[in-house]
Amino acid sequence: MNEQVNRKYKDRLFSFIFGREENKPWTLSLYNALNGTDYTNADEIEINTIENVLYMGMKNDVSFLFNTTINLYEQQSTYNPNMPIRQLMYLSRLYEKHIMDTDQDLYGQKLIRLPLPRLITFYNGADDIEDQELKLSSSFDKAIDAGKSDVEVTVHLINIKPEDNKELLRDCKPLKEYSWLIDAIRKNKKTMRIGAAVDRSLEEMPEEFEIRKFLMNNREEVKGMLLTEYDEAKHFQKIKEEGREEGREEGRLTTLIDLVQSGDLSMEKAAQKLGIPVSEFEKILQEK
Repeated sequence: MNEQVNRKYKDRLFSFIFGREENKPWTLSLYNALNGTDYTNADEIEINTIENVLYMGMKNDVSFLFNTTINLYEQQSTYNPNMPIRQLMYLSRLYEKHIMDTDQDLYGQKLIRLPLPRLITFYNGADDIEDQELKLSSSFDKAIDAGKSDVEVTVHLINIKPEDNKELLRDCKPLKEYSWLIDAIRKNKKTMRIGAAVDRSLEEMPEEFEIRKFLMNNREEVKGMLLTEYDEAKHFQKIKEEGREEGREEGRLTTLIDLVQSGDLSMEKAAQKLGIPVSEFEKILQEK
C-alpha cells in the first residue's frame, strides 16, 4: 500500500530514508556503523529533527537522541567548509529544546546534564573529497591566535560514495544502498535526461535492497526530491562557472590596464578590446 506523505517542506532523500519514525531501524544501523556498536532496540531512538531548518529549500538533516548522545547527521552533495558554524547554530537550538523538555533550570545552581554531541556530514558529490575534520577555529580571524579560543566545534566529514569508506557501507546496508542509488543516477545521467536517469536507477535497484520497497511505495515523492536535489546541483555548478567567467574577465581587465599604464597599449585599443567607450575605460582607470 502506498504511503501518502504530506509535508510542508520537502526532504532530501537522505533525510527521507534515515529521519522517519518508521525507519528507525535504519537510523540505528547507521549509528552502529559509525560508532562500532551493536545496539538492537530502535525504539530507544528519539528523533528530534528541527522541522524548519532548510538548506536550499530542503531539509537535509537528521537529528536524534540515543544512548546519552545527540546525533546530528547532514548530507551534502557540494563541499561546504562552513558546517561547524551551521551545526553549532543547529545544536544550540537542540540543546535549548532539550533543557526545556527535561525541565532543567538554566539559571539554577544545579549542573545541567546534556547529551554528548556527535556531528557528522555525509558527502556524496561528484568531486573527490577526502574524509576530514572540519573545525570551527578555521573560521577565526588569523590575526588572532586561534589556539586561545574558548570554543571549538568539530564536524566529521565522511565521503559515502561507493568507492569510499567500504567498511562503513558494509556495516550499514541502507547507507550502502542509498549510495548505490545516487551513484547509479549520476552514471545514467551521462546518457539521458535526469528524470529518465532517476526512473532507470530506481528500476535497476536490486530486489534484495532493504530500502527498495520503501522508495517504490513513495516513488513519485522520491523522484520529486531527487529532481529538486539535482536542480540544486545544477544551480551550484552555474554559480561556479559564472564565478570562473567573472574571474577571467577581471584578469583580462587587469592585464589591459597594466598595458595601458606601461605605455604598451593605447587607451583606445584597450577600450576596443573590452567593447566599451574610451570614456568608460578612463573612468575605470580613475577608480583603480
